[in-house]
Amino acid sequence: MLRLRAICPFSWRVFQFRPFSFEPLLNQMNKCTDEEQIFDLIEKNKDILSEKQVACALSMLWQFQKQKSILLKNVECIRDHPQFLTLHNLTTTKMEFMNDSTLVNVLYIIQQFGFEAHDPLVEALVTEAWRRLERFDINVLSKFSSCLADQHLCFSPLMGKIADIVNRNLETIQDLRCLSVLMVSISSLISQRFQEQLVNKTEQLFDTIDSSQVNIARRIVQFLRNIKYSYYPLLERCNKVFLSNVNHLDLDSISKILSLYHSLQFHSFEFILMTKKRLTEMIPLFDYPASFVKLFVTLGPVAGPEEEKQLKSTILLMSEELTSQQALAVMGAMEEMESRNSRLIKKIASILHKHLDNYKPVELLRITQASIFLHFQSKELFVKLRELLLSYLKVSVIPSEISLLICALSMLPSPHLDEARISQIEAVLPQCDLNDLNSFATSVLRCIQYDHMYRNNIPGKQLKLLQKLDHYGRQRLQKCSSLNLLWEEVKSLKGDWFADSLLEETVVTLQRLMDEINYINVAGIASFISRTNYLSTSLLDRIASVVLQQIEKIHPFAILAIILPFSALNYDPPQRDEFFGTCLQRLNSYLSILDPLMLVFLGYSLATREYFSEDLLKAIFNIRFLAKLDSQLELLCSSLNMKVQFRLMELNRAVCLECPEYQIPWFHDRFCQQQYKKDFGSMNGAQQQIYKMLAEVLGGINFVKASVLTPYYYTIDFECILDKRKNPLPYGSHNTTLGKLPKIHSELNTQIAGSRLPPGAEKIALEFLDSRAFCRNIPHLKGKSAMKKRHLEILGYRVIQIPHFEWNSMALSTKNARMDYLRERIFGEGKSSS
Repeated sequence: MLRLRAICPFSWRVFQFRPFSFEPLLNQMNKCTDEEQIFDLIEKNKDILSEKQVACALSMLWQFQKQKSILLKNVECIRDHPQFLTLHNLTTTKMEFMNDSTLVNVLYIIQQFGFEAHDPLVEALVTEAWRRLERFDINVLSKFSSCLADQHLCFSPLMGKIADIVNRNLETIQDLRCLSVLMVSISSLISQRFQEQLVNKTEQLFDTIDSSQVNIARRIVQFLRNIKYSYYPLLERCNKVFLSNVNHLDLDSISKILSLYHSLQFHSFEFILMTKKRLTEMIPLFDYPASFVKLFVTLGPVAGPEEEKQLKSTILLMSEELTSQQALAVMGAMEEMESRNSRLIKKIASILHKHLDNYKPVELLRITQASIFLHFQSKELFVKLRELLLSYLKVSVIPSEISLLICALSMLPSPHLDEARISQIEAVLPQCDLNDLNSFATSVLRCIQYDHMYRNNIPGKQLKLLQKLDHYGRQRLQKCSSLNLLWEEVKSLKGDWFADSLLEETVVTLQRLMDEINYINVAGIASFISRTNYLSTSLLDRIASVVLQQIEKIHPFAILAIILPFSALNYDPPQRDEFFGTCLQRLNSYLSILDPLMLVFLGYSLATREYFSEDLLKAIFNIRFLAKLDSQLELLCSSLNMKVQFRLMELNRAVCLECPEYQIPWFHDRFCQQQYKKDFGSMNGAQQQIYKMLAEVLGGINFVKASVLTPYYYTIDFECILDKRKNPLPYGSHNTTLGKLPKIHSELNTQIAGSRLPPGAEKIALEFLDSRAFCRNIPHLKGKSAMKKRHLEILGYRVIQIPHFEWNSMALSTKNARMDYLRERIFGEGKSSS
């Protein structure tokens, strides 16, 4: 025995201090049922723990945490335990002996226990992993990339190296789970070409996963959000995965998916409807703020009246427990819900006020916007907001941050820009993109408007600042050499400054770069044209050409956006029928699965251009579809809900008038009666002028009707009747007071108006057209006004449209000139008033 001890002193020492149990230590760890048992084993064996045993102990500790609910997790207690410190130190000494998978798994667990990137152990683990990076297999590489992303190292050279490895080995990667993790991690660093390669690879591998892989689908959608690419084929396939697993999705998953969809402007009515039901079932399940706030934010915007009442009453009861971030989230959701619950608004605002010092600039902007939108008036809150915004401005040097701070200031009561703020804006102008410039201009215009209204003066420095903003905006557009870069800056621009100062220059730039329009960006460019109401025939012709050449690459979900500018701006491209026919052919196989809203807007847009597809109309005008549409309307905010109902009514009217052979019934009488009873207002100045002059031209007030409601519920400004000799025919008595509309004249049946006229007589409809009826840049009649003229003619009217630019022109600057203008339009050239 003594000889044995002399020969193997180390082995004998290990043997001497082994625990009483001879069962391997790894087995003992795997049989532990709580953290204390693990820590006991560590304490008894800390001198002999191997790298595998250290990794196993960490893994077991994390498994116990994962199995607990949020309320029962005790990560901080575990991290602060003396034996965890032992593990921490042992990991430092043992990590070089760990295999690749174990090393990265240990890094992951250490991060889950809340150790920051600057912790020496985390830094050492990352450095060791970097040293081995080239030999990592795809699974280890993906997990390591996720660890780096959690450390906010998405832009680091190390993440760039990972992106390079993925790029070099993309052809050999066959595991979509690992690839999806890598795609999200490296998405901030990759070129557009690499993005497209990853999207193509994902499509190839998608069928290798089963329909239960929600996390993979979610990461794919997250990748598309990160690269700002609404690639419909992948979104549609991911959506099917979510739909098939909706009953297994928890609140967190539903919240993330809906947030991603919102960012990508991807709408899935079916997913929202199904998740609404699932979320509603969760209302009684959450009785602590963290989860209930998430439920409130996710369900609130689509909740029905009953669910909304439950949500608001519960959040009110929890309001005292809300953190600053939770209160901010609730306020944002209330804004989206268009809430008018004054008690809840006041309560949440008081919490926000209490925590104002802790909010970042962008959060202060959100608070300001929500407070204004929800009509919350609090002098104390607004004073404190102004103080904080100004204090941030004094130290801020980042253009985007300065622009949002100025924006928030300009929204507060009594907005004003002093010389210091103007100088600060001027100093950063050379660094600003178009979004920043637009934000500054909008803010300056608010201040100018306030000064003009309440101080009766406009500071010259503010006007000079606007001129500088114009200059830098035009300069940026003129220097732009990439359509994709331009699109990133202009896609969300709106407001008076952009429309008045930069729109024309933007269109010129788009025309210069229009050869870069392709199947990827064509829908976005079309949407921009629709939104700005600027008719550029060369751009629209290019869009039509791209569609005809690349229609197979354009997803059906993008067709509505492409058709919209042609409809809104009343323009037919060359090969009109081929263009619309190609678009509809691409849609045919999707008619049964497109969102009801999209179908209604699509049908209306095509009807505006006198293009009626029997298949599309049959898909819309049937009981099943209309029931589905009713379900979706319940999920929409009031303004969008009403817009959809109006579009359906207008489509119904167009089909009845232009395609009676389809025998689609008119079913909007009740809706129209309800709307027109509450929507009638008073005449504007031009209408009052025309009304008085028409009475003189026609021979008296009894010869003209104002505000006439036609069959199918068109309203026309004025109506008169001429007999076959072109003499005016009188109506009955009128009770019209100047400036107010008379009682609505209507024929509640839907017969053609002309059928009741004396032989040879004609009804004339006179319409005053303001600027909204024309394209922004040229006096070209827009689609809706052109369709109304067409329909009134079908109803038996001769339609006289009086454009605002003619009525207000120098040629018609006198009363006599305007009287002659009306006589000529009504009676024909040379007709006198006698």
